[in-house]
Amino acid sequence: MFSIKCCQSVSLFHQQLGQYNKPMKFMVSLMSPPFPTLIKTHLKNKHQISVEEVSSSENGEELSGVVYNARIRDSCRAGDVDKAMKLLAQMEALGFSLSLGSYTTVIEALGSVGRTLEAEAIFREMVHLGLKPDLRVYNVMLRSCLRKGLLELADRVLVEMDTLGIRRNRATYEALIDYYGRAGRLNDVWMVIGKMRREGFVPDSFVHSKVIGVYRDNGMWKKAVEIVREIKELGVSLDKRIYNSIIDTFGKCGELSEALEVFEKMQEEGVRPDIVTWNSLIQWHCKAGNVGKALELFSKMQEEGLYPDPKIFITIISRLGEQGKWDVINQNLENMKCRGHRRSGAIYAVLVDIYGQYGKFQGPEECLSALKSEGIQPSASIFCVLANAYAQQGLCEQTVKVLQLMEAEGIEPNLIMLNVLINAFGIAGRHLEALSVYDHIKDMGISPDMVTYSTLMKACIRARKFDKVPEIYEEMESAGFTPDRKAREMLQNALLVLQQRHCENPWLNFVRQHGTRTVEIGTTSKMKEWQNVKI
Repeated sequence: MFSIKCCQSVSLFHQQLGQYNKPMKFMVSLMSPPFPTLIKTHLKNKHQISVEEVSSSENGEELSGVVYNARIRDSCRAGDVDKAMKLLAQMEALGFSLSLGSYTTVIEALGSVGRTLEAEAIFREMVHLGLKPDLRVYNVMLRSCLRKGLLELADRVLVEMDTLGIRRNRATYEALIDYYGRAGRLNDVWMVIGKMRREGFVPDSFVHSKVIGVYRDNGMWKKAVEIVREIKELGVSLDKRIYNSIIDTFGKCGELSEALEVFEKMQEEGVRPDIVTWNSLIQWHCKAGNVGKALELFSKMQEEGLYPDPKIFITIISRLGEQGKWDVINQNLENMKCRGHRRSGAIYAVLVDIYGQYGKFQGPEECLSALKSEGIQPSASIFCVLANAYAQQGLCEQTVKVLQLMEAEGIEPNLIMLNVLINAFGIAGRHLEALSVYDHIKDMGISPDMVTYSTLMKACIRARKFDKVPEIYEEMESAGFTPDRKAREMLQNALLVLQQRHCENPWLNFVRQHGTRTVEIGTTSKMKEWQNVKI
């Protein structure tokens, strides 16, 4: 199996690539050197230490195991995972070992930044040494695996919990609901909720907000609103999570006035909007073409003292760039600087440059160096934002370079990043490479999500490979996903083109090949006619 774990050298990486079809070979030229292999190799390269570092501390005195453990925990809590791993290498070289609490903290810190393989390796070392991980550690590992889409590994964690008699708690179930919700797997969400109830856990606002989100993402916004009414009838108070889900639901279906009404109601009820609330309103107003209102909200958000989320910058910059309003873009940058958002302003400036206005930075390396010079610690989120900026313009090589830089920082490429790469190839019309990334995702043991399938279908449509769309749609359904409105529309468009090309009934062929399962793909009379065909 082609996976991160088994690629221990460049030569082996290339040999394994040779086992796959030709479209996969783009990975050799664009993505070498290979992804990181084992934690020990990573520790030797990234955290290599000298004799002087091992033998003494800052004041020349040798540190004890207790002090090392304390410093490692402090570094993890401060978000400086690299420093924690360097301290770990030092203490192990001196013969000290982590305490149970330190193991838990390190695993949690690694999992939170997407370094799942290192987290798993330390987890296995912990078990090997006879230390018994508690429920908290298992939940950390579960969330980390699910965040990367490593379902087989996540399943192994759950099986191990059951074998050891460790009872699942609310956090365990919420981790599963969060994953299935983000993946758009409605049936699986309800299945987990059912298990929760049987175990005596009453669904809270987190669960309700996820259910609303799944219905919203599947284009069933009216059902999402019904869920809100049911929540009220049950006497459950609407908190920030539920309000955010409602606002995002209205925004996604284009009901922006209703979204703003809920926003006002939220504040009247004493619930303070957070960055998620503001991002949702800004995003949907931008997508609706109301950039003026989006900028007004962006300004108000900063007046409320909230740190701007870099993810929203791309939406604002791209919309203003399309309209040629670079003076407005520059004014936003100056306003952020005046409000003291120096780091946020640095990210904003880099993204503006990527969009081609200045050309100050020659590539992703210089962009990353500029951010580091401002004291910004690269994270999975920052790398995804940079990659998405390049992908939006179809700059595939630069997108792949960001992925390589992400790996060089010790952060494993996650599903979000690989979806961005599929999108970059799709926008550039390179559907074979997009399909190869999809194959690579599956070979890595990562489970594709709804975004993966939708982006891949879009890539095939852009390349006019309409015959591939029904195949991807079927794979999406077979994987347990409920196709959303956009996926159904793409299938409809592909089938219409195939009918025009071949003067035959593509829906009839689709049903013959994939069964008679009902697929709601459109409302036109022609599509209804196809759906009524009996075999």
